[in-house]
Amino acid sequence: MATAQAATYVERAVGREGTSTLQQDISNPAKDVQKYADPSGAKMKALVWMGKNKVEVVECPKPRIVEDRDVIVKVTGATVCGSDLHLLHGAIQQMEKGDILGHEFCGVVESIGPKAMGKSFKVGDRVVASFQIACGECVYCKEKLSSQCERTSDNTIQTTMYGGRVAGIFGYSHFTGGFAGGQAEYVRVPYGDVNLLKLPDSVPDEKGLYLSDVLCTAWNAVLDTGVRKGHVVAIWGAGPVGQMTADFAFHSGASRVIVIDKNWRLDFLKSKYPNIETIDYTKLGKGESVTTRLRTMVHKGPDVCIECAAGEYAKGWAHYFEMLLGMETDTSEIVNEMITACKSFGSCGITGVYVGYTNHFNIGALMERGIRLIGNGQAPVHKYWHKLLKKVEDGEIDPLKMVTHRVLLDELDEVYHKFDKREDGMQKVFVQTQYSFAPAPGTPAVTQFKQ
Repeated sequence: MATAQAATYVERAVGREGTSTLQQDISNPAKDVQKYADPSGAKMKALVWMGKNKVEVVECPKPRIVEDRDVIVKVTGATVCGSDLHLLHGAIQQMEKGDILGHEFCGVVESIGPKAMGKSFKVGDRVVASFQIACGECVYCKEKLSSQCERTSDNTIQTTMYGGRVAGIFGYSHFTGGFAGGQAEYVRVPYGDVNLLKLPDSVPDEKGLYLSDVLCTAWNAVLDTGVRKGHVVAIWGAGPVGQMTADFAFHSGASRVIVIDKNWRLDFLKSKYPNIETIDYTKLGKGESVTTRLRTMVHKGPDVCIECAAGEYAKGWAHYFEMLLGMETDTSEIVNEMITACKSFGSCGITGVYVGYTNHFNIGALMERGIRLIGNGQAPVHKYWHKLLKKVEDGEIDPLKMVTHRVLLDELDEVYHKFDKREDGMQKVFVQTQYSFAPAPGTPAVTQFKQ
């Protein structure tokens, strides 16, 4: 935590690179009411980060159009992602108190900046936002690799650490631009003409919302690691991304899918996909490991291994203390399990969030056995969301398989902690605001946690 927050002070001292074409660090309109708040003085509710393991629902100013291609969206649906928990824990660099969280949201277009007028939507249209903010014009955006946009974030530390930058991301720290997120009643969407996708009437918010991240992320994980007909696929992590990755692996022709995790989430996946095989790593026998179990289940090991858990969660004491002391930012344990379990010359993909450096990485096994280790990256949403929207519309993909709860924005602080603790059977939530439409048929009723 201390190492992560120290980056904020370093960045302030060094300064940003100055290559972004957007204003950075507008993580809450309250930062400068004259510049960033709606001139009407209207207020809204939003979830903000208030320090390690602390988030609060607060009242703050409604955002205004700041730049000519901005679009203001009235939020009708949002969700909580496993990636948000890294922010809750203070594991992501450069969080500041008062930052509005949330990178997955949908809503209704309320106002449009002058240079975004007359594009693919109009005031009143229903839209879903890409979790990343892309310009639509740089070399990466022209290839629809929107997550690597060169013009929407210019964080100096990120460039130094990674040798390049990812695009700005809604509600995901000043490390990725410092943009206010969508766990709020209104959001300012920079480059709104390219970062919003119009939703047809046939796709309700409860399905369209998840095009913002989880569907594209899971789809990218499967395509990027080369899953094809007949493959045996092992997936670490039974959360929403792991679930949809399993779904899409079968969609791509996988003959078997094995999911590794613990607790009730494995049973939840089995209830949705009876042909999934599971490994509860907490119930392995003496002297048994995930690698040895997989090797007994699959001759020579899985063809493809995909990590959908993230590097924040240490399984052993060595990594626990090294992370606690700032000696590494991520644990290599799951990545090592993938490499040693995978079939020689097979593929391993990293989709869970890893932010920096790790120790004890088994590079020898990677090289000697010809394993393809693939950083799946932040999924390029723009590359996939039109195709996936059509699949949702046609019924080929059903995001509702993962949605267990409908919750209120007012209670989102409580929801974060329940989601973090895997309580109440919470797999994926739909966050309702005062502007949400009536629930679509077949969706969960509202669960309230505060009396």
